[in-house]
Amino acid sequence: MLRIAVVVSHPIQYYAPIFRELAAHVDLKVFYTQQATGEKLATGGFGMPYLWDVDLLSGYEYRYLTNIARTPDLAAFWGSDTPDIGSELKCGHFDVVLVFGWYLKSLMQAIIAAKQQRLPLMVRGDSHLMSPRSILTRVTKAMVYPSFLRLFDAALYVGRYSRQYYEHYRYPDSRLFFSPHCVDNAWFESRATGAARSELRGALGIGAHEKVALFAGKLVPFKRPIDLVEAVAKLNIDRRVHVMIAGSGVLESAIRVRASALGVSLHMLGFQNQSQMPRAYAAADALVLSSTSRETWGLVANEALACGLPIVVSDAVGCAPDLAGDGVAGAIAPIGDIDSLSQTIARVLVAPPAPAAMRRRSREYSVERAVSGICEAAEFVCGR
Repeated sequence: MLRIAVVVSHPIQYYAPIFRELAAHVDLKVFYTQQATGEKLATGGFGMPYLWDVDLLSGYEYRYLTNIARTPDLAAFWGSDTPDIGSELKCGHFDVVLVFGWYLKSLMQAIIAAKQQRLPLMVRGDSHLMSPRSILTRVTKAMVYPSFLRLFDAALYVGRYSRQYYEHYRYPDSRLFFSPHCVDNAWFESRATGAARSELRGALGIGAHEKVALFAGKLVPFKRPIDLVEAVAKLNIDRRVHVMIAGSGVLESAIRVRASALGVSLHMLGFQNQSQMPRAYAAADALVLSSTSRETWGLVANEALACGLPIVVSDAVGCAPDLAGDGVAGAIAPIGDIDSLSQTIARVLVAPPAPAAMRRRSREYSVERAVSGICEAAEFVCGR
């Protein structure tokens, strides 16, 4: 059985199911570069301290590395400094090292240690080419990345935009493996019940036959939640359409003001922890995610599909071509085009995708498929 070391920033609700499933197939140890406190997570956009209320640490072996950074930070390169990763890899007798990106000093330390110890090295991330970059950055990456990326013996891409990223920098096709972004589909599906739908709608005063468009996430500018309010104000369909917002952040007041000015029926749920999200999906009729390209994927779309909820996403969202590009499980609207967004929402609400089609799409982007890609890549790099 292969022994794999994974190095990642901190416990993340979307990665824990992958690690549990992976541990059933390989001898796995996950190294976290630091612990995530509620205060640290609050800097991510929700504007309030929080910790996820689901189990993120059981079912696999893990260890927190010693972070000696002067100012620990989950997002800043210098905020994670864990020089002990080298000795951990050496003592652990690993066959393969997998890093989740290279945006932290700790991850670069793991990359350097793996290369020094001649350990096969893999990477998994969701970088894509649509992220805003200066001309200088583009030129620099064009010169550096073709060589830098070849430090990795295999690269795991999470979707089409992710694969295009590696292809752009001339990374060898033979070393690319599909390990999609995913959520625990069964967990969400089992909780998004008819009873949950009726309960939340009843609490909010929403009729059984009225339509609900949902935004889920941080209320921050790049996610453009006000686009949903403005699009619903333009809708012209037979039934009343409500806007439901599951999230918190700096735009909360602006959303309320805009909805009031436009006469849109608005329901602000506030921050919803992980265990509360399935009922929000169950109560809605479509998820709308109109973010900019800073939304490198948009895992709320995976959550929605797992709950049987169709999705409407902007063409800048990372998951757009994978989850909604063919119209099977939802639809795409041009970013910032409110008229088009309104028309697209109307189409999905009036003629939603078939539940069976959404289930099929959800299963294509599953934990099992993600783990299969990791295992396939690990076997490849160990056999090179």
